[in-house]
Amino acid sequence: MIYFDNSATTKPYTEVINSFVKVSSDYFGNPSSLHQLGGMAEQLLSQARNQIAKLLKVKASEILFTSGGTESNNLAIKGTALMYKGRGKHIITTEIEHASVRETMEQLKKLGFSVTYIQPDQDGRISVKDIENSIRQDTILVSVIHVQNEVGTIQPIEEIGAMLKNYPKVLFHVDHVQGAGKIPLDIHGAGVDLCSISGHKFHGLKGTGALYLREGLQISPLITGGNQESKHRSGTENVAGMVAMAKALRMTMDHYSADLSKMKHVMQYLRDELQKVKEITVNSPKEGTAPHIVNFSVTGFKGEVFVHSLAEKGVYVSTTSACSSKQAEVSKTLLAMGIPEEIAKSALRISLSYNNTIEEAVYVISAIKETINHLGEVMN
Repeated sequence: MIYFDNSATTKPYTEVINSFVKVSSDYFGNPSSLHQLGGMAEQLLSQARNQIAKLLKVKASEILFTSGGTESNNLAIKGTALMYKGRGKHIITTEIEHASVRETMEQLKKLGFSVTYIQPDQDGRISVKDIENSIRQDTILVSVIHVQNEVGTIQPIEEIGAMLKNYPKVLFHVDHVQGAGKIPLDIHGAGVDLCSISGHKFHGLKGTGALYLREGLQISPLITGGNQESKHRSGTENVAGMVAMAKALRMTMDHYSADLSKMKHVMQYLRDELQKVKEITVNSPKEGTAPHIVNFSVTGFKGEVFVHSLAEKGVYVSTTSACSSKQAEVSKTLLAMGIPEEIAKSALRISLSYNNTIEEAVYVISAIKETINHLGEVMN
């Protein structure tokens, strides 16, 4: 099996699973309980929070634990909207956001909020000037994805943050789910107020995530009850999951330091070979993209058909975002980039981890060529 669908989810590190089992078995107390077992669980949760904060170079008090990227995005956006609706009801985002952001915006529109969607250029990149030109007196939030999850384009987060310093009443949220552990982000330096990450995107466990909330900033909670997570997210914390997530993030950042050049080499080989195939159009831009994502289309074939055909050869890739892939919709991101619908319908995404090898890439290119020939013969 060759797994090239790491933007959908990653395989948990063995050490991560072991830490989850250890904490679940030996430190299963409720961290809100007063007894010793509860105190031990609370200490482990605090250690995990400190570790993640240190890795992200923020304060431990600025880390809120959640169930993943979708909840973090929802909490950041809805929490801000509900808290500051008296100041204004206008939000700015982009046409290339993850579904957890887009659908949240659409829900807020039904509640009386106004949303401006910024169009990307042909490389899937957002203009800082376009965002600034959309700011109004009643704008309360700008939300921008860091690494576009389908094509890998890196957005100018630092430049957007610098511009927004001129508008102190406008908060800045960044969806850092695809960037964590692969594309560094200076959260404080970039002027980010809220930032989402998800554990299962960097070899942690599904159901684990975090939201960075700048010190002193208040947002309205979506889940109320026990006042956990500084009253922003009630519910008994997933101690074992958060300990595992902290370990996964540390290990992934170690891999970043040691194996980034290897990942770039594998990706460059894939891009070079894909571009040699006459039936293939590479949709990801040549410059300013993450080292783990490449999006391409195979002319004349539906993306889902190609995915299943590759799976028969033991190769696992995806079409669009995993959260949208079963809906058989054409990628809104590719259409927003100006890619024709017929080409967008045949889009595929390869996404790497630090563990993928050049030998796997060679096999995958061969499998893609064989699949093109085989499906072509079947269709003819």
